[in-house]
Amino acid sequence: MKLGIVGKGGVGKTTVSALLAQAYARRGARVVAIDTDSNPNLGLSLGLAFADMEAVPVLPRSLIVGAGGDTTAEELIRDYGRPTPSGATLLSAIRVTEAAAGCQCGGHATVRSFLGDALAQQADVTLVDMEAGLEHLSRSGGTLAYADVLLVVMEPSRKSVLTAARTLALAEDLGIERVYGVGNKARDSEDAAFFRRAAGEYGFPLAGVVGYDPQVAEADRDGSAVVGTAPDEVLVQIDGVIDFVEQAGSAISAAG
Repeated sequence: MKLGIVGKGGVGKTTVSALLAQAYARRGARVVAIDTDSNPNLGLSLGLAFADMEAVPVLPRSLIVGAGGDTTAEELIRDYGRPTPSGATLLSAIRVTEAAAGCQCGGHATVRSFLGDALAQQADVTLVDMEAGLEHLSRSGGTLAYADVLLVVMEPSRKSVLTAARTLALAEDLGIERVYGVGNKARDSEDAAFFRRAAGEYGFPLAGVVGYDPQVAEADRDGSAVVGTAPDEVLVQIDGVIDFVEQAGSAISAAG
């Protein structure tokens, strides 16, 4: 399973990515979590201290993984992956450390080739926490062209829903058929109802709704681990998203 986590800036993609990684690991899956943000913070949410996150080596630009490339998925995980308290292995794909550093397209090409390589022997779940916006879906070849599923994280706002609708159209152009919405930061039943209406209006299935929690919000503000902080209610909601994805995949396989 190769999951891309996308959405508008500020909707909580990194938080949801970390909680999904932890939930899959708790189910016994071998999880690789890839941070593609140019200002990477996924390691913090997965439980690494700041210094340990900063020490994670960044994947070399334009490194091609797979047949005819520079390395294999196994070698890449061995050399650049770092274990985290969440149970997932972290890879850092992109980091901007100086002004005028140039385009980060090489890093995205590495992620694309990594997702295209045979990963079954290395990871049961590969989860990609994408940078905000839609550029990664519009790049030549598409960073997430080999993803099995896109999860579009939304907050209860029309702007984030519009981004989800635009993502759906771009994903279809890339040939990614499984695109599901995930409502995040829902404070009440009205927010949950908003997500359901929006999903119906724009034609994408809603995989689940994750409630707003002050402990999770505080962890985000402090730059501390989200895993180990989220209450049971949120963990149950995250498990519900995974159940939806797995059941939807089983239904597609049965129909095929």
